[in-house]
Amino acid sequence: MGRVIAVTNQKGGVGKTTTTINLGAALAEKENYTLLIDADPQGALSIGTGLPAYDLEFTLYSILTDTRIPIAAVTHHIRPHLDLIPSNIDLAGAELQLVAMMGREYVLRDAIANIRQNYNFILIDCPPSLGLLTVNALAAADEILVPLQCEFLAMRGLDALIDVVARVQRRLNPNLKMLGIVPTMYNPRRTHSREVLERVRTAYPNKLLNVTIKESVRFAEAPAQRRTILEMDAHSDGAEAYRALAEVIIHAQPV
Repeated sequence: MGRVIAVTNQKGGVGKTTTTINLGAALAEKENYTLLIDADPQGALSIGTGLPAYDLEFTLYSILTDTRIPIAAVTHHIRPHLDLIPSNIDLAGAELQLVAMMGREYVLRDAIANIRQNYNFILIDCPPSLGLLTVNALAAADEILVPLQCEFLAMRGLDALIDVVARVQRRLNPNLKMLGIVPTMYNPRRTHSREVLERVRTAYPNKLLNVTIKESVRFAEAPAQRRTILEMDAHSDGAEAYRALAEVIIHAQPV
């Protein structure tokens, strides 16, 4: 049965979508059957992989709000070993509809239950909030991966996120594990980046993964061309970093 990993951080702009796309591509490159789920109404994951999300009739919104729609109707094969359940701005209305549903925290978990055996990995790109969409992702997940921009304000939100994870573990998903924190947008030439990374290492010694994603303009250029960093610049530092992260994920022991 596939491992479900929620890629989450309530702060925006920390590399969640970049990590989901490129980690998914790296896992697929290693011939792991991987499903990406775009749980962010901005739809950046869908658009960044080349899918015209705003022209689609069926998206993640469809299966969250209508259980009669089969998940196969919203799943797109986008690369070898790589599938995608897309989203667009319609998903913003799903939180309001979920509020009135019985078992509202488990709608996503139930929706993907019958397809987990088809994949080695399912990666959920969470929105930059701690609302019902993120709670659904955490209730559905086995593990959490936290991209952390190496800046002070991004680091400050970690405590709040860890607290939310603990509450989800107590009330909704006792089997949820912390896969780890992956530093993103790291610039080793900046004193501030180095200091933040050291603070995180001190505060969360067992949660910081031994892979650092360095800052690069290529990460902004790749989705504009509807490509992953592995497709755009296969031998770049960024591509090699996500291949290394994929290896860590494959062999990780969550805590």
